[in-house]
Amino acid sequence: MKGTYESNGARLSFRDTGAGQVVVFLHPTPLDREYWRPLAEGLAGVRAIIPDLRGHGESELGAVESLPVGDFKLVPDAPALTMTQLAADVVALLDHLEIEEAVFAGCSIGGSVLLELWRMAPERVTGLAFVCSKPQADAEANLKKRAENIVSVRTNGTGPLFDGMARSLIGKTAQERRPAIVTEMRARMTVTAAAAVAVQAGLATRPDSLPTVATISAPVLAIAGGEDPTASPAEMETYSAAPGGCEFHLLPDAGHFAAYEQPEKVAALLAEWLRQPED
Repeated sequence: MKGTYESNGARLSFRDTGAGQVVVFLHPTPLDREYWRPLAEGLAGVRAIIPDLRGHGESELGAVESLPVGDFKLVPDAPALTMTQLAADVVALLDHLEIEEAVFAGCSIGGSVLLELWRMAPERVTGLAFVCSKPQADAEANLKKRAENIVSVRTNGTGPLFDGMARSLIGKTAQERRPAIVTEMRARMTVTAAAAVAVQAGLATRPDSLPTVATISAPVLAIAGGEDPTASPAEMETYSAAPGGCEFHLLPDAGHFAAYEQPEKVAALLAEWLRQPED
């Protein structure tokens, strides 16, 4: 089932399929909810709720002038799509579907949203699965790169940025095994220039979430890709500080989009983790 709901001035889209344990999946940028389809279709006994994040896929960005400006010091005029707003959108979706609590899985920016969700509404969270998503804030080099990305989008549109992301973020092994994956994933990068700028500014201003990890009492699953240039295994192993326990896995031949590159492997790890009894 496909549906829409309202959140803070924007109409947002989601997909709700299957029956069983509720798992909400948050996709990476600049992709959309189709990122999770190959994995979700292989999960039995799960009700998979997969929204398009604000400004992605079929979800509206909302009024750009309503987004906060000035927090990204390298580009002070860039409006920011904050993790706080994206997490509030997730809470609004739960309320819309009358779901009190769920397990959540997020890749890349999706994981950053999950950390904000834990800060915002931990009572709604029964488990957190992070795929290629680190808790650390951007280092100085990353901030400079995001500033360059904003300039590039404002000057040349999203094409050059998204072309580069498709080539660099998909693992080398996946590209060798299935060359068409680059074209497939590039076709799903349909975010507008305004949204791309807002996302880059929002990611640049996200907080260091290592202190938050130390408060997560819900079970955590962390899956890292050995070919991921943006979230290293060492950075993701810091989820082991979560007091609720962390199960860590490394896929040595996966890139940043591991759940799309290797949906069967990631689905198997997620399914086994979901089956573990609560203490």
